[in-house]
Amino acid sequence: MQGMLFQKLTLGVAGLTALGIGLAITVAPRVFYAGYGIELGANAALLSELRAPGASLASLGAVIFAGAVRPGMVGVSAALGAIVFLAFATGRIIGIAVDGWPGGGILAALVIEMAIGLLCLLAMQKRGRLTSPRPGIALSQG
Repeated sequence: MQGMLFQKLTLGVAGLTALGIGLAITVAPRVFYAGYGIELGANAALLSELRAPGASLASLGAVIFAGAVRPGMVGVSAALGAIVFLAFATGRIIGIAVDGWPGGGILAALVIEMAIGLLCLLAMQKRGRLTSPRPGIALSQG
């Protein structure tokens, strides 16, 4: 029971985080990025290039959140949450290595993304423990 609660909380937080950030980027990219000290200007192509992955992130967030409310979605949602958040963290680490220090706000985002991604991995592991058959019990092939 504790494992299921952990999964629901993790996927709820991960899903709502991705959904909220994705919607903010899609609807108000200038405001969102201003929070990081990034001035976007009025370049329509740049704004479009930011809105598109924002919408994708919002959609992925909805699927991740579905695992918090639909038990059949836990595995897919946890895997997707781990992929999404750890990919963001990996991209930020590469950015630091290649481009240099991005500032405190970006570092905070990296830490949060890494934490949520690792929690999603743990939720996947807990799912395996909750659904794996006990050793020594043969499963029927029919």
